[in-house]
Amino acid sequence: MELDSLYQEVILDHYKHPLNKGLSATYGAQVHHVNSSCGDEVTLNVTAEDGIIKSITWDGVGCSISQASVSIASDLLVNKSFAEADAILDEFTELMHSKGTKQGNPDVLDDAVALAG
Repeated sequence: MELDSLYQEVILDHYKHPLNKGLSATYGAQVHHVNSSCGDEVTLNVTAEDGIIKSITWDGVGCSISQASVSIASDLLVNKSFAEADAILDEFTELMHSKGTKQGNPDVLDDAVALAG
C-alpha cells in the first residue's frame, strides 16, 4: 500500500470514527472556532491538572480533514504536559506551513503526519 493511500485511510478512519467526540460537561477551558472561509466549526472542552492535559473533548461540523484533525489532535495531546503539547503544536504548525515540502516527525506527530501536504 502506498503512503498516500495509507494517509487517506487514517484521515477517513478519524472522520468516520472520531476520538473524543462529544463535549464533556466538566472542563477547565472551552474554545469555539468557526472558519469563516469554509464554515467548519469546532468547540473544544479541555481539562488540565498540574500542568498535564487530562482530557480534550470536542464537537463540530465540517469537512473530513477538519474533523479528522480535531480527532487526531485530541488524542495526541491528552496526557501531555503543557511543554510537550507546545512542542507537538510547534511541529504540527511547521508541517502545515510547509505546504507539502516536509513529511513531519511521526515520533512526535503520530497520525497527524497524515495531514501533510
